[in-house]
Amino acid sequence: MRWRSLFALAVFHVGLLACAAPQTGLLRVAPPSQDADQITILAATTRAPVDNPDMLFGGDRGKTVSYSRIVVSVPRRRKAGTLQLPRRVPGNPERTFVANAVAPIDREDIAAAFRANVPRKRRAFVFVHGYSTTFDRAVFRFAQLVHDSDAEAVPILFSWPSRGRLLDYKRDFDNASYSRSDLANLLEAAIDSSAIDEVVILAHSMGAWLAVEAVRHVALRRGGVSGKVASLILASPDLDVGVFRRQVEDMGPKRPPITVFIAQHDRALQLSQFISRGGARLGGIDLSREDYQRALSGLAGVTVLDLSALNSGDRINHALYATSPHVVRLIGDRLLQGQVITDLDVARPTTAVDALGSAATFIVTAPIMIFDAAASR
Repeated sequence: MRWRSLFALAVFHVGLLACAAPQTGLLRVAPPSQDADQITILAATTRAPVDNPDMLFGGDRGKTVSYSRIVVSVPRRRKAGTLQLPRRVPGNPERTFVANAVAPIDREDIAAAFRANVPRKRRAFVFVHGYSTTFDRAVFRFAQLVHDSDAEAVPILFSWPSRGRLLDYKRDFDNASYSRSDLANLLEAAIDSSAIDEVVILAHSMGAWLAVEAVRHVALRRGGVSGKVASLILASPDLDVGVFRRQVEDMGPKRPPITVFIAQHDRALQLSQFISRGGARLGGIDLSREDYQRALSGLAGVTVLDLSALNSGDRINHALYATSPHVVRLIGDRLLQGQVITDLDVARPTTAVDALGSAATFIVTAPIMIFDAAASR
């Protein structure tokens, strides 16, 4: 009966996502508008280039890492957390997200690109997208997140060769695995850059597994992770709970603070569990269960925020980190500032308002549960 229910869920999701078949080729360049803001993104990708200039990169593996500078136009008259994609290209910059400029960057010019784009606070914001995501959609989602969180940082997108198709889960996982060393190399380049003082990493869905693996790789190669890495944020991680614990332990004591966003009503993670026939995904666990509390207990520096009480424009509750204005502000006001969302005196899940006090007054209306793995027993 359980597998029948999961199969029904899979059929539901296939139908739901098929109704919103993704438009591709969204990066056709259009002139800027006075009614739009511009976000400049540095993109590194292990995808193979394609001949279509509106796409730039496809879902196959590239022979090397490619780098680009992409300027994205974000319409001003929109609500935080929303992502207006053009139905036809080029889009209208007053109403939709549009690419204003696209230029390749040579590998040897990456260090100079860090220096040229670094803001006053000398911080890098690295984003790793999730499963079933095309390159152009990853660019626009990251631009939306950077804009809405008011991030004072160099936005750096790491895009691995996701095929952008629901049923290519296994191929996506293999391609994410293929990209681990390249992401680790990018993180080390940011850590070693004299132009950057802090690095914040945010990874979504299957990209969270990739990001944790890359940070683990850096830790094993260097005997720990530099203090420059101020935060590792995992949004809806499509990651086995036990594997996550082992990855964190392998990093050793010199590891960055880790914040995990979970939601029990994340339908995409329910589907990925069915497709992979694996265990519960970290991003969808029920923190009221003692077995999950035990699985995470004692992990110093790991904080879990349960967003199950939130709803947003995301129909499958898999992108709450970007679609919920409350969470976007939490990322921008706290996590991108290198602050840890935790309370060592909390021995049980409580509301983020209780745990954070006056610093979290902006989420009074949004009940977010917080779990401090180090303080749990």
